[in-house]
Amino acid sequence: MSEQPRYGKGDATYKAAGEYPGILKLVQRFYYYMDSLPEAAGIRALHAPDLSVSEDKLARFLCGWTGGPTLYREKYGPIRIPAAHKHLPIGTVERDAWLLCMERALQDQDYPQDLKDYLLKQLEVPAEFCRNRD
Repeated sequence: MSEQPRYGKGDATYKAAGEYPGILKLVQRFYYYMDSLPEAAGIRALHAPDLSVSEDKLARFLCGWTGGPTLYREKYGPIRIPAAHKHLPIGTVERDAWLLCMERALQDQDYPQDLKDYLLKQLEVPAEFCRNRD
């Protein structure tokens, strides 16, 4: 019997998340929570009123980040997380609000619980990379 690939190996995470349609659904819920949670008001204010470009960028980033196609690079060029966020005041409060929105969005997905846990833990890394102040 062959062992199933673990998350983080090849495209296993991307496939488990539902590939592009599943990741887009996650991102749409993420921005729903950014728009509606009082704890996220500060980070929502850092975004344009129309979230469509942010949604596209995050979905494309997450596709490549989970081992799928590098859609972000194809459209926007290389991913430079700290440089892309350096103009925004992002501290621990903003990082934690971002992670809260992602945690809520993950809860709404029809993913296995171990995938939700894995993704949230792994997303702490890029969220921290965005932080540029204490």
